[in-house]
Amino acid sequence: MNQKNLEFLKDQLKYTGFGETFDQDLKEKMLKGETEFKIIKEGVYGKDAMTAELNFKKSDQSDLYFFNSYHVNLKKEESKEGLEQTFYINSNSSNITLKEAYNLMEGRSVNKDLKTKEGEVYNSWLKIDFKESESNGNFKINHYHQNYGYDLEASLAKHSIKELETPKYKEDLLNSLKKGNLQSVTFVVSGVESKQYVEANPQFKTVNVYDDNLQRINHRESKDQKQAESKEKSASKEQSQKQDSDDETDQREKKTAAHKRKAGKSV
Repeated sequence: MNQKNLEFLKDQLKYTGFGETFDQDLKEKMLKGETEFKIIKEGVYGKDAMTAELNFKKSDQSDLYFFNSYHVNLKKEESKEGLEQTFYINSNSSNITLKEAYNLMEGRSVNKDLKTKEGEVYNSWLKIDFKESESNGNFKINHYHQNYGYDLEASLAKHSIKELETPKYKEDLLNSLKKGNLQSVTFVVSGVESKQYVEANPQFKTVNVYDDNLQRINHRESKDQKQAESKEKSASKEQSQKQDSDDETDQREKKTAAHKRKAGKSV
């Protein structure tokens, strides 16, 4: 068995989100010298059950093994049949992690740095199109390239999200959404805080907002909340300006009255 090959594969599994659970299993299967082998991982995300079947194959020219792909079956609580998708492994760091695979299977979008065939790096958002299939049986994955014009930070800024006020929390929020997570945030409307959830929506260049029961909040409603808060601030500002104006008028009237009294005494 090639020890360096084993260490390389162990790192691949670790950084693709499978941890170090299968290190011994991997070693034993490589020692057997079989041409191909699989490792099965079962897990639960919330109420969803997900099985990943990891595929390894030995080179025809050497004793090296390659982690080629993993096949995911996601079965939701309310569904009898699971959704299936194969994610392919590359030698670079642009591989879809297990958690990102789950997020994609949940219908959310993931941001990745990818490479062209010529080796040029580019950034893109990925989203599975469950209505269209590829020739290999996979669902089609839509790409929203960096030139598509989606600005996640600007989309978040349209909402009154407390975490955006702190640089560290803002950075964590952006990174989490880029991994495809449905992220908990604090909305502040008219001074009242409420827990809501957001997810990136590059296709429509916005973010989706959900209440604490994970019910989708209409983007228009979120916009109206922002406008309502803006109107309240404007009204408060106008009231303050009116008060200042009234105070100035009172001061002028008092000065005028005092001046007339003084003039009358002089006469």
